[in-house]
Amino acid sequence: MIRLPEVDIRSKSGIAVVLAIMLASLGLSVLLFRTDWNGGGPDPEANMPRRYVYGTETASNGMLLSYLRTRPSNVTLEAVHNNVTLSPFYGINGGFFYEDALVSLAVVNDRPVNGGPGAYGAGGENVKYARGTLVWDGSLDRLSVQVVRRASELRVTDRARFWAQGGISMSLGEDERWAAQAAAENAPFPDDNRLRSAAVYDKEGNVYLVVSRNKGSLAAFREAIVEKIGPGTLADGIFLDGDGSSQLRSREAKLRGDSRPVVQMLRIME
Repeated sequence: MIRLPEVDIRSKSGIAVVLAIMLASLGLSVLLFRTDWNGGGPDPEANMPRRYVYGTETASNGMLLSYLRTRPSNVTLEAVHNNVTLSPFYGINGGFFYEDALVSLAVVNDRPVNGGPGAYGAGGENVKYARGTLVWDGSLDRLSVQVVRRASELRVTDRARFWAQGGISMSLGEDERWAAQAAAENAPFPDDNRLRSAAVYDKEGNVYLVVSRNKGSLAAFREAIVEKIGPGTLADGIFLDGDGSSQLRSREAKLRGDSRPVVQMLRIME
């Protein structure tokens, strides 16, 4: 408690002293409630996830990468219908979509994330094509890439404890055939210079959610990931939606693509 000196508040000088003390007290209060962020006041990110590592890399081919590394048990899939940077979550964009419909598989514990089972655009299938799908088997705490059309084809230990994100196979470790496999899965605009995103994992089971900060071909993006994201330790992964949909939000960075909304994202929980 601040003790005021005895002053005659009926005089001009007394009023001036009281006002000065009040202003000083207000300034002290602001300092007490400031945190280590630049905006002042309580940090809006204070209660957001912290069990991840943010990193940036510049590959020799000029591709600029940002990534979030965490454990797959700390990831879930979320329908957001918004730009990732405007969502209340940390993570990156998910699979392909058209308007409000998901055309990539996206299921958690055997339930599609964007609607009821069997509904078009809910996330229960990779529409039209069997495509590379990143699958976390929760019972085994193990990641794999499975080329499937529908969620019912996924091979998991416990269908009440897994998630699966559809995309396009990266075929890491298979440099001779990856491009042919991506073409068979109808990878869109592989040779265009576009923003890119991916989810890959290493031999220790860590998952990396990767977004490019500049544009490049699918091959250039894959090459940059092989070179810079866990070099020599990557096991496999998938390409996700790209171009303006390539988006990332974390405490350290906000990459908004072209500001468009996306239907679904891979969300870091803690």
